[in-house]
Amino acid sequence: MFNYFKEVRAEMKHVSWPSYRQTITYTIVVIAVSLATAVYLGLWDYLFAELVKLII
Repeated sequence: MFNYFKEVRAEMKHVSWPSYRQTITYTIVVIAVSLATAVYLGLWDYLFAELVKLII
């Protein structure tokens, strides 16, 4: 168990962490893509619901 945590600590030193600016940028990109996807799927859902109302 102790060996595992020792190896994890050694590997974490090799990790290249993003800068604060990169983190903010990537977060904004993820939120924007999520909102765009929600709008796109919501639009299709609305259109299909209206189509079903016309058929029924």
